[in-house]
Amino acid sequence: MKMTIDLSVSELPSPVLEFGGAASGSDLKEGLLSAGPFDMRFGSARPDKISVGLVGPGELIDSAVAWLDRCEDGIGALREGSKLRRSFDGFSSVFRKKIVTSDLMTIRIGTEGRDLIADAIRSDEPLVRFTKVLGLYDDALKQLASREINRPDIVLVCIPPDVRERAGNVTKELSDEAKAVAKSFAKRQKSRQLDLLDLLETVEEGPDDLIKRDLHNALKAKALKYRLPIQIVTRKLLHETNESEDPATRAWNFSVGLYYKSGGVPWRLRPEGPQTCFVGVTFHHVERAKSHIVRSSLAHAFSSDGEGFAIRGGGVPVEPGQALNVHLSYEQAFDLGERIISEYRLRTGAAPLRVVVHKTSDFDDDEREGFQQALADIPIVSLITLTPSPLRLFRFGTYPPKVGTVFSVNDTRTFLYTTGLIPEVGTYPGPHIPQPVEIRGVTSENLEIAARDALNLTRMNWNTADLKGRHPITLSFARRVGGILTEFGDEDPEETSFRYFV
Repeated sequence: MKMTIDLSVSELPSPVLEFGGAASGSDLKEGLLSAGPFDMRFGSARPDKISVGLVGPGELIDSAVAWLDRCEDGIGALREGSKLRRSFDGFSSVFRKKIVTSDLMTIRIGTEGRDLIADAIRSDEPLVRFTKVLGLYDDALKQLASREINRPDIVLVCIPPDVRERAGNVTKELSDEAKAVAKSFAKRQKSRQLDLLDLLETVEEGPDDLIKRDLHNALKAKALKYRLPIQIVTRKLLHETNESEDPATRAWNFSVGLYYKSGGVPWRLRPEGPQTCFVGVTFHHVERAKSHIVRSSLAHAFSSDGEGFAIRGGGVPVEPGQALNVHLSYEQAFDLGERIISEYRLRTGAAPLRVVVHKTSDFDDDEREGFQQALADIPIVSLITLTPSPLRLFRFGTYPPKVGTVFSVNDTRTFLYTTGLIPEVGTYPGPHIPQPVEIRGVTSENLEIAARDALNLTRMNWNTADLKGRHPITLSFARRVGGILTEFGDEDPEETSFRYFV
């Protein structure tokens, strides 16, 4: 018996972004160059400078100051005329603000002939090295954050290569006692004798009980505690290395991130339809001395204007054989939904008219019912699964399908290319054959609208000027945000703005 396949293909237009004045377009760099950042529309309330603090060893701080000067002066592209590699005209020219640094906002770790960082990483014990290095940077950040005068808008945390090599991450060796506790815990969980008190006991462990720790996440967590945005700076950014991009591209990406983290709004999506809250629900694996089988749910939410915030959900015990198929309970989904609306209302003054929830796995009945009950007062609710697909389309010519290509098979399954040929730069800059995502809705969602939302949100990464965003911003920073909140501890942070997590 022959089987026929009905394939329909269409192309979504490029996301339309708004910049300063009344300007709009789909090319990030062109929009910023011609019209400036979106928050120029706010007029006189917008400050004309960004105060940048610096923390780290003296030599690397000097290199960072020199890099800031280069960014201020402008950096030419290696190949002029390339839309992919465009010259950087200078920070003030692009963002209409000046970068300001001073010795009063600079803390050099190790002075008077003593190299405190070298002393910290000299130990043979990995955990000792990690803890000492983190303590040095933590003390410096705390000093800057506590100042009423000369408090920076953002701090560049300069990490030398030997610190990244010797103390960039650490895996803690468990004691025999801790191994016994973990083994007992896993045995009870496997036999389904684990109760709520056991789970509460595990999530009360602090960062020091983590099996694996990452210096980047730990520093972000410290800065989050002090409500002080930071940007990690390494030699890869400041100097030409085998891993570095060309200087102009580095300047573009660095400057967009600096501008956003310091409180600016580089661009936003052109508003379409009702005010919408986009939410991404993900799960982060937390490995602790007694609870390496517990995952935490996270929600990253973004308003139509692009303002983002992060909320941590409850712990999710992993069932035997569950693998990656982790789900929220009804109560957890309901609680998460209510907290998202509360935070959105706090930030915007009103509840959204539409909520779109993204996951990379299907919604089970408990999740569906929990979210729908919590969001019962919201006129439009869409629960959307976005998952990578092995299907491929092949296009005549040199390049793969365009970004925004949507295709459906037998009108039952819908797929979207979030990477591929980028019309704005006229090429495909990726190293591999692009992979589409399958889009699935829980009820009767319009999947073309869901595809448009997902595509638009790939352009809302305010940490880079790169157009190659593969994932919508609701899902793209899942692992990083989870790691930072895990390092932060079990109490929810007072500050939830996404600028502290990127």
